[in-house]
Amino acid sequence: MNSPITFCISTYNNLNYLKIAIDSVRKNSFFSEAPLIIHAENCTDGTNEWLSENQSKYNFDFYTENNEAPVGIGGGMNFCANKVKTEYIMFLHSDFYVSKNWDLACYEEIQKHAQPTWVFSHRVEPDMFGSPQRPGTVIVPKDAFGAYHYDFERESFEQYAREFVELNDFTIPKAEGVSGLIRKSDWDRIGGNDPIFAPASWEDMDLFLRMINEGYQFLLTSKSVVWHFGARGSHRLEENNGQTSERQRRAEFENAKKWLNKWGKMPQFDSFGMIKKFN
Repeated sequence: MNSPITFCISTYNNLNYLKIAIDSVRKNSFFSEAPLIIHAENCTDGTNEWLSENQSKYNFDFYTENNEAPVGIGGGMNFCANKVKTEYIMFLHSDFYVSKNWDLACYEEIQKHAQPTWVFSHRVEPDMFGSPQRPGTVIVPKDAFGAYHYDFERESFEQYAREFVELNDFTIPKAEGVSGLIRKSDWDRIGGNDPIFAPASWEDMDLFLRMINEGYQFLLTSKSVVWHFGARGSHRLEENNGQTSERQRRAEFENAKKWLNKWGKMPQFDSFGMIKKFN
């Protein structure tokens, strides 16, 4: 099968969850043989070695970098996108577990829209960090499917996801984290993530706002479901006991100042939790 999609993952010291994400992509995607590109930056947890050892098993291309000034997840997404040769890019985080045909549902939805569109999956997350229920995400008890790489119950979640898809049929006008399916031409046209926000924080809102200003639309579909371990791929790493890392706290503080300097005021959000266009 010639896939119209390339899967892209950017990762940083998240090997235990990255293994789960890659395995689920190859197991549960409709386009299971689609190109898969992985960018690993400044990893010291064995990620680089594992990628080298398992490249042929999972059929992916990977790139490792050691950068004194980290480009972060957003910069890694830009890196991956530049390597994509298919019509569509499917971004996912390294702490995802994707359910059956998650990619096909997004692909079928995006075909309905001529204007620049970014389609996102509905998320399910464990109640680990006090995150509130929100449109596009279901927060479940942490023992529902397991909340860690070592106790995650794949089959139970897959059954839940099948039932969720059968019982629900909706789209909402929202982006849920920087993931999901977008035409490469639309990504290239907007220029991807702004590198001034590297390594992390605020780059997603900046990207969404730039897209809104250019007439892009965002849709989240109930027909595509992913498990999200909950920011384990960015800053709530295991060694921090579920707390935000010092690296992330510094980035959030510095990037809030950069946001104000760029846009002149703080963002506002609609009832779905989506950033609103500035007047």
